[in-house]
Amino acid sequence: MDHKKPLLALALLCAAGLTHAGEKEELLKLRNTTTNLIKQLVKQGILTDKTANEMIKQAEADADQQVAEAKSATPKEAAAKEAVPADEVRVAYVPDFVKDEIRQQVRSELREEVVGDVMAKAKKEQWGMPNALPEWTKRFKLSGDMRLREQSSFMAQDNTANSYIDWLNVNALGGQTNAYNNNAMFLNTTRDRNQARERFRLGIDANVAEGLDAGIRLATGNIRNPVSTNQTLGNYDGRYEFTIDRAFLKYNMVDDNKFNWLTAMGGRTPNPFFTGGSELVWDEDLSFEGASGTVRHRLSESGLSDAIGGKGPTVFATAGIFPLQSSTGLSTSDKWLFGGQTGLDWGFDNQDSLQMGVGYFDYRNIQAKANSNLNVNGGACNTSYTSAESTQSAPQYMQYGNTLTPICLDSSGNYGLVGLASNYRILDINAVYDLALFAPTHLKFSVDYAKNLGFNVSNYKNIIVNGGSIAGQSSQSYQGETNAFQARADLGWPKVDAFGKWSVFTYYKYLERDAVLDAFTDSDFHLGGTNVKGWTVGGNYGLVKNVWLTGRWLTGNVISGPQYGVDVMQLDLNTRF
Repeated sequence: MDHKKPLLALALLCAAGLTHAGEKEELLKLRNTTTNLIKQLVKQGILTDKTANEMIKQAEADADQQVAEAKSATPKEAAAKEAVPADEVRVAYVPDFVKDEIRQQVRSELREEVVGDVMAKAKKEQWGMPNALPEWTKRFKLSGDMRLREQSSFMAQDNTANSYIDWLNVNALGGQTNAYNNNAMFLNTTRDRNQARERFRLGIDANVAEGLDAGIRLATGNIRNPVSTNQTLGNYDGRYEFTIDRAFLKYNMVDDNKFNWLTAMGGRTPNPFFTGGSELVWDEDLSFEGASGTVRHRLSESGLSDAIGGKGPTVFATAGIFPLQSSTGLSTSDKWLFGGQTGLDWGFDNQDSLQMGVGYFDYRNIQAKANSNLNVNGGACNTSYTSAESTQSAPQYMQYGNTLTPICLDSSGNYGLVGLASNYRILDINAVYDLALFAPTHLKFSVDYAKNLGFNVSNYKNIIVNGGSIAGQSSQSYQGETNAFQARADLGWPKVDAFGKWSVFTYYKYLERDAVLDAFTDSDFHLGGTNVKGWTVGGNYGLVKNVWLTGRWLTGNVISGPQYGVDVMQLDLNTRF
């Protein structure tokens, strides 16, 4: 703590004491010393300019009174006064009310500084909590959320039963024959269903070193499903699976202006690409395995724009490499995703904002590789080492919609394994404009367009269009369906996290069969997958801090194939901590 304030108080009080003692000669010496001391304290920030000016003005008034009294002084005294420098004021007398003001000022400023120093020291040294928490615990932060959902699925009246095959079950059960015998071959298209569901996620963030953090998130959900962490209730009170959803290292580098110009992540990470809230290409619950990096650059210097809400235009570029499926001993058959995106993030002075991104995502080695004996000797699935490459080309997860082709047949001559017939090289363009004209109510518009530039099924004699005949059709006569788009509008609070806050939204989606990989797209709209079109409407309302309700109505139908329409109603109670 600075000890100059107590010294100032002591000097002034001594001056007052000398006045009562009648030692005027000493006061003349202290007058100049006190004034200079006040100036130095102002320079060092101990006294404010206002307080110092008031003290000096009072001293000048007293000095004028002394000059008037000095006219009757002796020549010797007058000569001594003439020797005083013109820029100095000497105080002959300190009135009682000035002494009181000085005392109050010193006490007030001392109290504020002492309390601040004591509080800071108490927090640092944990007074009253000896050894309450070890030092390492300060590097950890816990967070989480829980959602309770009531979901009802209503099938269209004109849907046809047993018209769409669940190819994921076919692959898992060893072919169509086994899937049929286990009543697991077809998707449900005729029976309405009501489900109670729950999602719980717990995140742990740890600071490892300056700029380097570790993140872990545990979540409920089916290990087999990468795009949903929902746990369906009704397991005869059986326990839930609770697995590692994310585990990654994240490094952030900032410049002298605290601008985060570089972010690098590795492990099982959040989605590193800008999506604008759209789930056209990737479901919001999808985590990415691999490594990615994002570089940002400001096109304008920070300054007044930052202070009034704008942050100027910032361009960014993100690149990543992600392994999808590792093949035992066959690294040349490993499935990969290579992705890159560049974009713009612009915050305007009126608090509006524009975000946009253009990305290209190249999936490698995901096409099916037919068993060598597919078209000879009945084509039964050969699971030996010599056919491991074709067996492992079957996708580990599918939803619904992508064009498929047979890999091999089961023992009854039906399809045993199927895989993706096409490559997927996706161009994705999305943009979001946020209007803050009615703040705190915002109006936000977003669009997303995706196209598969790698569609090609000419290598196969037969392809399977989900919903077509089980026998499939010739690839030569099939025209690809490779476009997708979504348009969305949101109105309300940007974040609903307290009582009375609200937002409403609606969007229209058109997602053709092979525009994106059906395994990773939205798992709620039309119960997941591609080859769908329709709209959604919903809203959020805050109940208390960090608790809010969400309601959504999603209605979708197939773009091509037998009639398959489904409406989904979701009512959610959300919490965050």
